[in-house]
Amino acid sequence: MPQTRAVRFHQFGPPSDVARFEAIELGDPGPGEVVVRMERAPIHPADLNRLEGRYGENPDLPAVGGIEGFGRIEALGDGVGDLAPGMAVALARVTGTWSERVRVPADRLVPLPPNLDPDLAATLVINPSTAWRMLHDFVSLAPNDWVLLNAANSAVGRAVIRIARCQGWRPLAIVRRPELIPELLDLGASEVLLDDDGLRAALPAVTQGAPVHLALNAVGGASALRLANGLAPGGTLVTYGAMGRRPLELPNGLVIFKDLRIRGFWLSRWFRQSTSDQRDSMFQELIQMATNGILRADVATSFPLSEPSAALTAAAKDRRSGKVVFRMTPGSTGII
Repeated sequence: MPQTRAVRFHQFGPPSDVARFEAIELGDPGPGEVVVRMERAPIHPADLNRLEGRYGENPDLPAVGGIEGFGRIEALGDGVGDLAPGMAVALARVTGTWSERVRVPADRLVPLPPNLDPDLAATLVINPSTAWRMLHDFVSLAPNDWVLLNAANSAVGRAVIRIARCQGWRPLAIVRRPELIPELLDLGASEVLLDDDGLRAALPAVTQGAPVHLALNAVGGASALRLANGLAPGGTLVTYGAMGRRPLELPNGLVIFKDLRIRGFWLSRWFRQSTSDQRDSMFQELIQMATNGILRADVATSFPLSEPSAALTAAAKDRRSGKVVFRMTPGSTGII
């Protein structure tokens, strides 16, 4: 049976300690399946959580890492529609993308324009989809409405800023470090404020008293409370991450008297509950934004697949300027 090489873990623990570059069984594509030769695969915070055993759904062990990536179709099983060898595809709703080859159901692929930047293609699914859904699924935003978001320098935060501006809304970015302010303003944020105790007093002057109906929280703790204080009565706070590793700190009175909506978002759940038409429609929008240069790749550094410990150590560091990405060796057969 054909084999390939991948980054796999046999136990949960510190990601850089448990990840191994090793041979795995690949197998030939069956009905409805394709084999994709991978070119890029990013490392997300969720990937680190999976290796640590702290994700919402832990995999059966041993498991190959990676929940997103980009490659080109190499082999086809029967009944895969219009797919063809050489076609550029992103992988959605799959695990195990840290591999030189993957065998996946054909309906988990997102066909892409042939000349899309590989780094952008590899990061087009998880973060932009999260941003798109949070901006469209919870509040009916009107033109020029404000959207509050913390962790604005994160990959999701940057996608929120880019998509919100494209849709005619005003992203109000909240960050911990003042040196990020000029960069996020250049990116398209309508305003950038510091995530500190002065935020509550600063918001009304920035928004000129306009109500804020949506806030996106990736931090938790006191930062989430500051977002909640900035919402108008009846506003919605959507939590999708916990970078601060602190629980929500919302006083009862704030919820009672402002009647805030406290919601959560998990892209994996949305994928399970969505229809193929809903997924196709969203991906068409995101691909168009990528083609038009609205969405861009923010990659800090890359590593070969054979160096998982170094890559995962880099991905765990704070204050990165973008994603850490695995780059598969061009021209490698990946078959052993």
